Amino acid sequence: MRLIIFIFFLPTLLFAQSNSSIKGKVIDEDAQVGFANVGLVGTNHGAAADVDGNYIIENIPPGKYTILVSAVGYKNYKVGVTVVSGKTVIANVNMEKTSAQMDEFVVTGTLKEVSVRESPVPIKVYKPAYFKKNPTPALFEALQIVNGVRPQINCSVCNTGDIHINGMEGPYTMITIDGMPIVGGLSTVYGLNGIPNSIINQMEVVKGPASTLYGSEAVGGLINVITKDPSDAPKFTFDVFGTNWGEVNTDVGARFKVSEKVNSLLGVNYFNYSNPIDNNGDNFTDITLQDRISIFNKWSFKRKEDREFSIAGRYIYEDRWGGEMQWTPEFRGGDSIYGESIYTSRYEVIGKYQLPFKERIMTSFSFSDHDQNSVYGNTAFIAKQRIAFGQLFWDKKLGLHDFLIGTALRYNYYDDNTPATQTADSLNPQNNPDEVLLPGIFVQDAISLHEKHKILLGLRYDYDTRHGDIFTPRFNYKWSSNDNNTIRLSTGTGYRVVNLFTEDHAATTGARDVIIKGTLNPETSYNANLNYQKFINTKFGFINFDVTAFYTHFTNKIVPDYETNPQQIIYENIDGYAVSRGVSFDLNVNFSVPLNIKVGGTFMDVYQMDRNELGKLIREDQLLTENISGTYSVSYTFSKPKIKIDYSGNLYGPMKLPLVENDTRPKYSNWYSIQNIQITKTFKKGWEIYGGIKNLLDFTPPVYSILRANDPFDKNVNDPVKNPQGFTFDPTYVYAANQGVRGFFGVRYTFK
Repeated sequence: MRLIIFIFFLPTLLFAQSNSSIKGKVIDEDAQVGFANVGLVGTNHGAAADVDGNYIIENIPPGKYTILVSAVGYKNYKVGVTVVSGKTVIANVNMEKTSAQMDEFVVTGTLKEVSVRESPVPIKVYKPAYFKKNPTPALFEALQIVNGVRPQINCSVCNTGDIHINGMEGPYTMITIDGMPIVGGLSTVYGLNGIPNSIINQMEVVKGPASTLYGSEAVGGLINVITKDPSDAPKFTFDVFGTNWGEVNTDVGARFKVSEKVNSLLGVNYFNYSNPIDNNGDNFTDITLQDRISIFNKWSFKRKEDREFSIAGRYIYEDRWGGEMQWTPEFRGGDSIYGESIYTSRYEVIGKYQLPFKERIMTSFSFSDHDQNSVYGNTAFIAKQRIAFGQLFWDKKLGLHDFLIGTALRYNYYDDNTPATQTADSLNPQNNPDEVLLPGIFVQDAISLHEKHKILLGLRYDYDTRHGDIFTPRFNYKWSSNDNNTIRLSTGTGYRVVNLFTEDHAATTGARDVIIKGTLNPETSYNANLNYQKFINTKFGFINFDVTAFYTHFTNKIVPDYETNPQQIIYENIDGYAVSRGVSFDLNVNFSVPLNIKVGGTFMDVYQMDRNELGKLIREDQLLTENISGTYSVSYTFSKPKIKIDYSGNLYGPMKLPLVENDTRPKYSNWYSIQNIQITKTFKKGWEIYGGIKNLLDFTPPVYSILRANDPFDKNVNDPVKNPQGFTFDPTYVYAANQGVRGFFGVRYTFK
């Protein structure tokens, strides 16, 4: 028995008799890496570094070993050592960063490729893998898990919407593809639909002013969808999923190598939902029916000295309708069965070419043609818009200065069948399409005062043929006390001319008359953002935390007035000012185990101060704007079975809703949360299957979201018994999609 005990504890006795050790310091360049894991490969000997990066492994038997050092956010480090009895080996370790934040490069903030950490403009980067946590048929819906960004549904019937950033409505957000501002105006509500996920490399979000580089529309923020380089994309991908509501989404991507110098990327997205559902019993479809196809094709050309040249095109066609359950296409435009039917046909061309000079001189261009044929009940809205954009800039470094000097030209053509594009002659009005030419020049100077201090100065001048000179200055300052702490200050101005009939869906439904008081003057904004970002290495993982305070002050803001007259939408410049201010934070924790947690929150105060009949400034909270919102996601991967669980969701506080006179419905919405769970199984050779549940809590807006859904054509509006208040049909009391809990299942394949 004693022999057995002796044999059992022999390794421990031998271990205890050794007084050899290894010690050192784990650093990253000149900074310490706290809480790194240090171990000897093939043994149980190891230790964790302290907060200053110091470690020691004691009682090591003599011999040759391999040290393995790991820390979240850094490449694994290996080095061989020889341990001699009674000696201490000094092994200092210099780690190399590999965190996603380090490797990500962005172009949106400065039009130059720069790492996220080095950018003086605070930018959030989202890869396709992030949106796979909650697969959706369009980026519009996918943005519901991005903090501070909310997809806003603007119509209870046809479910069109826009993107709100930090509480500011969709028209204040510029959406670009590969940096080209081709999504705007008439296409705002459809801009993020039908972009094939297979062609997206990453999405960059700027929450704050970006007018100097991208023009006056980028007042509240910018979303830049960057497509893949055809030479680096997978050879073939497809992703197909469906839900028990009958939705089917198909996404296919393929890369073709035409020659050694020419590559092409083809992406196709098809979405179909043709199963009318009315769970709330109001005889209206809960969500719009859609049949949409989008085709994207991008070509890249290899040139001497790696000069850039690419050209891409996209075509999208969509047939969508919502309305009474009995509606079919033969009722389109009639007044017997109510339906809202929109046919959209759109094509886009974008390109980039670097001129063949020693200096880096880039040209880029885009063109879009958008046709919309729509009816809202018996009200037709037929519109056409063309946008052409060209830009030339010179990138030049001189000492501490990194200049970007450029010129841009934008042409906008818009025509519709409303009085917005008619001559002022009331007796014999003629069609008068709106044509705007907007030339501009801009200069940007990125100054590296010190490795810890960077300044970005910018100034843009545009000439609007309707309103004259436009100046939009910009200032950004970045201070990094070390690699793990960064402060960014951003200020700038914005200028925006409103196109009511292209931006406000409610103005085209026919449910209310549109009243424009006087001549609408352009809006002007003054913006400021203060951002702090912190990276922390701990013994349990890697933490990325940032917090941003933002403030925007508007003059001449144009706000739709739904409340003065329930039969009208009144547009005018407010006689006062408007404010959007708040604080947002993002926390991302990558644990040493395969666990990732993301949490974000935004606290806002958005309002306008307008003068009443007595000349007194009165505060009004902005409609359809929540004061509190949050997003969160938790992901865990079981390594051996290769199963990943993703839990994601959002939370929105109450928001003010548009009411009519004598309306008894609540003035503010309730708190609500959309939560989703997904399980993904990965197989060999690029196959994945996934499934889960969307909207776990089965949240839907109240049944009374559509006012007088039983009389959409107002044929019985004057009935004193059934309608004593004189209410009219109104679908504008809406803030979220009316789609409850549903299951989904999908298959992915990637051939690299």
